[in-house]
Amino acid sequence: MLFNSYIFIFLFFPLTLLGYYGLNYAKKYNLSLAFLIGMSMWFYGYNNIYYLAILVVSISINYGLISGMARVSAKHFRRLFLWTGVLLNIGILFYFKYYDFFIDNINAVLKAEIPFLRLILPLGISFYTFQQLSCVIDSYRGECENYSFLEYALYVSFFPQLIAGPIVYHNELIPQFRNPDNRKMNYENLSRGIYAFALGLAKKVLIADTFSGIVTIGYGNITDLNSTSAILVIVCYSLQLYFDFSGYCDMAYGMGYMLNIKLPVNFNSPYKAESFADLWNRWHMTLTRFFIKYVYIPLGGSRRGKARTYLNTLIVFIVSGLWHGANWTFILWGTLNGIIIIIERFTKLASLKIPKMIKMIATYSLFTFTCSLFRSASVKDAGILWTRLFHGGFGPVYQPLIDAFQDLTESKFLYRAGLGGIMTNYPWLILTLFTAISLTACFTLKNTQEKVAELTLSNRKFFVVIILMLWSIMSLSGISEFLYFNF
Repeated sequence: MLFNSYIFIFLFFPLTLLGYYGLNYAKKYNLSLAFLIGMSMWFYGYNNIYYLAILVVSISINYGLISGMARVSAKHFRRLFLWTGVLLNIGILFYFKYYDFFIDNINAVLKAEIPFLRLILPLGISFYTFQQLSCVIDSYRGECENYSFLEYALYVSFFPQLIAGPIVYHNELIPQFRNPDNRKMNYENLSRGIYAFALGLAKKVLIADTFSGIVTIGYGNITDLNSTSAILVIVCYSLQLYFDFSGYCDMAYGMGYMLNIKLPVNFNSPYKAESFADLWNRWHMTLTRFFIKYVYIPLGGSRRGKARTYLNTLIVFIVSGLWHGANWTFILWGTLNGIIIIIERFTKLASLKIPKMIKMIATYSLFTFTCSLFRSASVKDAGILWTRLFHGGFGPVYQPLIDAFQDLTESKFLYRAGLGGIMTNYPWLILTLFTAISLTACFTLKNTQEKVAELTLSNRKFFVVIILMLWSIMSLSGISEFLYFNF
């Protein structure tokens, strides 16, 4: 099930709110938790019951290991539980996500013909696996309370963050489930949640999905692109990725608010960053902190000299790249980002007295270039795209890109509104303006968390929310999956 779907907006989430608060009003507190778990299971298994079985088994085994560590004091038994949990979770992730990638490379090197599994990748497996890993490790460290099975199962399966994050720690979420004040409907939180959800839905449906068609055509026809079109496609993908993930985070954040649950901020206007280090402190923030806590610091962090610090940084980014997908493009993308940050720290570029806007544009431009590797189907395709980028020559925009934009319902509306002549004579103009406005918004506008914190409801804001919701809902016929579902 998707957040941007009719069944979710008109059936699933209203039922969730009514059932959860209704049971709490009747003082059926454990039943309200069980109800949320049931709704989360429905949400996750809606399209594929196979996914649900994997999730249930994973939750059950991990809870058993965590409970086992809570009952024994002998260090060697606790260590046994720890490594069983770590190897089991990583093993499951490897089996479903990386096995075929590993076999493909073995076959290529050894000229073998080991068969592929060709398994369907369970949605969000990387996210809920990492959450459970954190709980297993924290249990070994003595940093995890003795949670009930209901509390743990809801922590892992809580539907706003189940599919694409944020990666939430147990001590951030479970205490909120326990808080009696959170069991009563809070109309201020409800209004803030609706506001955040509406903004996120608009970002996803009206902006990210608009760029999606252009990006798909561009990356599917890279040999036909000139330099002008290659630049446009690369920029459009950076904006699709930005508004897709930002939109998802906003919707998750908003639904949490409506349920009186405050999820951690996961996306903080990364294109406003003035350096690569700053950008990665703003993009997918919960993943970054996970790697810092469970990979970077155990490796020694910055405590063992500059050379070791740089090496640890590079390892974290390589692992981050691999986490995003089973393809050499992701590994090289992560490596490239790590190298850029190392160079940045070594040369102290971030401390140079350069105008803020120039730093932002430079950081964005370099990150956008690396994202072309992230999006490409293969390293070879990325190389072809870069060749077209630098040696394709400047000229008219690739016509199918313009056609993809003009086929949108909104573009047809502009034709009927009297702008048909401009769009016919200057077919690239509206697309260019839309891209420029979207990019400007990334650099200048406040993020949703800031807007929610400052929210004072007025007739104007209420009207804007209604318009955005209606416009987005009317555009749901072109539903597409969130990019981060693939990770």
